[in-house]
Amino acid sequence: MTSVKSLLSSFLLLVGAAQALKFDLEATSSYHGNQRRCIRNFVNKDTLVVVTATLDGYKGDGMNVNMHISDSHGNDYGKAKDIAGEQRIVFTSHHDAAFDVCFENHLTGSKYVENPRRHVELDIDIGADAKDWSAIQATEKLKPLETDLRRIEELVGEVVGEMDYLRAREQKLRDTNESTNNRVKWFGMATTFLLIALWGWQIMYLRAYFRSKHLI
Repeated sequence: MTSVKSLLSSFLLLVGAAQALKFDLEATSSYHGNQRRCIRNFVNKDTLVVVTATLDGYKGDGMNVNMHISDSHGNDYGKAKDIAGEQRIVFTSHHDAAFDVCFENHLTGSKYVENPRRHVELDIDIGADAKDWSAIQATEKLKPLETDLRRIEELVGEVVGEMDYLRAREQKLRDTNESTNNRVKWFGMATTFLLIALWGWQIMYLRAYFRSKHLI
C-alpha cells in the first residue's frame, strides 16, 4: 500500500509540476497608450479554469493594474481593475479555443513612482488541477488514496480527450488537404483541356483565314 501511495504521489507531482509564471509588468503613462502583456493558453470546451494572479504593491501606490481574460471567439471571462495582492478568476470555457490573460499597468499620476513596475506571479489551473480536491474529499468522505485515484482518473481522461481532439483535428486537416488536392487536380485537367481546345480552334481559324486569302 505504501508503494502504491508513493507511486501515486510521484505521478501527481509530475503532472502538477508546472510552476507559476513570474514576470515584471512595466507601468506606462496615458501618453504611451495601452501596452498589454498577454499570456495565451488553450482549453477544451466546458473545462473549469482557475486563474490566480499575485501582485506586489498596493492600491494607491501610483500604479493601476487591470486584468482581462478573453478567448479567440470573443468571449469575456473576467475583468478586474486596480488589482493588488491575490486576484482569482474562475470560469468554464465555452469553446475549444485559446484564451488570453492580459495585464495593463498604468501610472495614475497621483504620486511619484521611483520604480514603476509590478511583479506578477500567474498560475493557471485547468481541468482536474483547477478543482479543490480537499473540499471534494471532505464532501464525499473519500480516503486520501481514493482522492488521488479520482484525480488521476480525471487527469487521464483529460489526456485522452486532448488526444481525441488532436486526432479529430488531424482528420479534418487531412480531409481538407485531400479535398484541396482533388480540386487542384481537376482544375489542372480542366485547364489542360481548355488549352488544347484553344490550340485546336486557333489552328482551324488560321487555316480558314489562309484559305480565304488563297494562301494555301
